[in-house]
Amino acid sequence: MSDSTPAAPVVLDLWCELQCPDCHQSLADVRALRAKYGDRIEVRLRHFPLEKHKHAYAAAQAAEEAVEQGKGWPYIEAVLARTADLGRAGEPLLIEVARELGLDAEEMDTALIDGRHMLIVDADQAEGKAIGVTGTPTYVIGDERLDGGKSQDGLRDRIEEIADRLLAERD
Repeated sequence: MSDSTPAAPVVLDLWCELQCPDCHQSLADVRALRAKYGDRIEVRLRHFPLEKHKHAYAAAQAAEEAVEQGKGWPYIEAVLARTADLGRAGEPLLIEVARELGLDAEEMDTALIDGRHMLIVDADQAEGKAIGVTGTPTYVIGDERLDGGKSQDGLRDRIEEIADRLLAERD
């Protein structure tokens, strides 16, 4: 590897669902990790819609459409900021958020109707189940799985310890 080739970032998979209040709280940790590590850590949202949340599956599909339209994380953060509203309003809120962010709301609506992103959501959920994810948020970094659905306390510190270790191993 030459000096000009940057090392691949450490990957943090965040198993999340967009109607989950605990996932909303995890956003502060994600923002702090991005601020601390910059491009040395890649945070990937992985979908794990829970059956107890009626609109979570549609929200996951809408997030994938937002990715297609170039505003994945802004959309995810905007929907997570309104988890209670999503529970009450359902899919119309997903379209409203798309419109607020300047996305093609008609295309978002069409994507929810035609289900073009269902396979991505289903694949994420299946992979999550295969590795033992049972609730959200759950973080996977390196080979460690951290369950934030039980408690967020100390989770960011633990993620930072693992990230620091993994980054040190690459240097």
